[in-house]
Amino acid sequence: MRRIQTKKRDLSGAGFLASVLVFLLIMGAFVTGSLSFSGKAEAEGEETLRSAIARAVVQCYAIEGRYPPSVEYLEENYGIQIDRERYYVFYEGFASNVMPDITVISAEE
Repeated sequence: MRRIQTKKRDLSGAGFLASVLVFLLIMGAFVTGSLSFSGKAEAEGEETLRSAIARAVVQCYAIEGRYPPSVEYLEENYGIQIDRERYYVFYEGFASNVMPDITVISAEE
């Protein structure tokens, strides 16, 4: 009968070190990609909120004939929902017939 010999692998050598380095590089690329995606999603969230508030402001003007006096008015009457822990909303209305200035900033900045 033939005896099959198997070779024992030495895990303490350069092959093991190369595997660990490749693993660390892949993990680093994954973390970098995740952070980049998170930053883009946050910026898109700000723009989405600003756009929703602007649409509600225009809708209020079309229905009532005046721009809303505050963001709280939009929340109470037009269904706008603002996560105040994530975003700061600055709403500056000059007059009831002039489009207000709307600024949305992430609370993490």
